[in-house]
Amino acid sequence: MTIQTQAEAFLSQKRIAVVGVSRKQGTGNAIFKALRKRGYKVVPVNPKASEVDGETCYPDLKSIPGGVDAAVIVTSPGVSETVMHDCVEAGVSHVWMHHNALFGAKSSSVSDAATAYGREHGIEVIPGGCPLMFGEGADVVHRCMRWFLGRTHKLL
Repeated sequence: MTIQTQAEAFLSQKRIAVVGVSRKQGTGNAIFKALRKRGYKVVPVNPKASEVDGETCYPDLKSIPGGVDAAVIVTSPGVSETVMHDCVEAGVSHVWMHHNALFGAKSSSVSDAATAYGREHGIEVIPGGCPLMFGEGADVVHRCMRWFLGRTHKLL
């Protein structure tokens, strides 16, 4: 399956959690806001915040009333493994672990152990890239990043 096909399947989900938003601005918050602007029902997750951008923030995926269809993980790789276990327990079917290949490992949420665990439990896992590079509403910066990373074989 190509990254384009995986991205389309992920973005066809309508209720998406963003795990790793914060009370301050950051990558998780940018993804949260952009997906919400695109019309998704986006749920913020952070055990240290009660509200993000006017929305109730949940401590974990299992606490979200009605659950979610998908999750974007924007945490450190060590935390991503714990979050993937939560995804399995919460019945999340699609997970995207964010990684900005232009900025290296410092900006990565990808964990090989989390990827393997999720896939072993039937989750469609995208281990890298950013959901904002795909789909309707992708801005020019993210489209250019997708093109460049695709040409340099660093998209995933």
